[in-house]
Amino acid sequence: MSRPYAAARALGRHLLLLGLSVLIVAPFAWMITTSLKSFDKVHQPPYLVPEQFEWSNYPQALAAAPFAGYYLNSVVMAAGIVAGHLLLDTLAAYALARLRFPGRNAIFLGLVATMLVPTFLTVLPAFDLVIRFGWFNSYAALIVPRLADVFGIVVIRGYLLSLPMELDEAARIDGANRMQILFRILLPLSKPALVSVAVFSFLFAWNDFLWPLLVTSDDQYRTIQLGLAAFTSKYGPYPHYLMAGTVIAAVPAIAIFMYLQRSLVRGLAATAVKE
Repeated sequence: MSRPYAAARALGRHLLLLGLSVLIVAPFAWMITTSLKSFDKVHQPPYLVPEQFEWSNYPQALAAAPFAGYYLNSVVMAAGIVAGHLLLDTLAAYALARLRFPGRNAIFLGLVATMLVPTFLTVLPAFDLVIRFGWFNSYAALIVPRLADVFGIVVIRGYLLSLPMELDEAARIDGANRMQILFRILLPLSKPALVSVAVFSFLFAWNDFLWPLLVTSDDQYRTIQLGLAAFTSKYGPYPHYLMAGTVIAAVPAIAIFMYLQRSLVRGLAATAVKE
């Protein structure tokens, strides 16, 4: 009796996962197929596979807006934010995980508590600082205020806690200082956590809309999301061009997530460690 019951449970899980997968994938499939339809076919009853693939929609969408500049701005912003998170979050996480000093746990709890603060409460003070520093319409405004992230500190700290302290002690006996221990021993072992932070940081930066909207007004510094919003307001009556532009904007994030998903899961799983 246990074998049929176990088989039924496994079948139920697979059917549930299949249904959830369809719900998640269906909007992306509709977006891609709509981007390959002609204008007169877009408003017809929905069908998945176009009768004729209109690949010309993509070059026409690229010609309709300066997507190359939007891509460059998003790449520069995302690269700067990811680099800042990997460096600053790692240093903070190392101090909170491997060093012993008074108030260490209180500082960590205080950092975690800041994650409960609504974003709109911190946006205006950060915007005021950008104006005071004269960074409006610049890469500095897009990158500098977001160079550190509490989520990255939590993830990297959790992974460092899972590594034995004997590694540090053996390295100190061999004459290594703290920076050598961190960058030569601990970080190579913490690749899953670093990949997780990098992926989430990239997705956050690439998809961010509010902050770039506040600190830029010049088309020269518009990111892909702002460019897509402007594209939407101009080409909204043409869904096939709009979906082509959306696919272009979504490709980097989807590709990076699919390529690094295993390391991402490993890094997040290793974060659940008790001190």
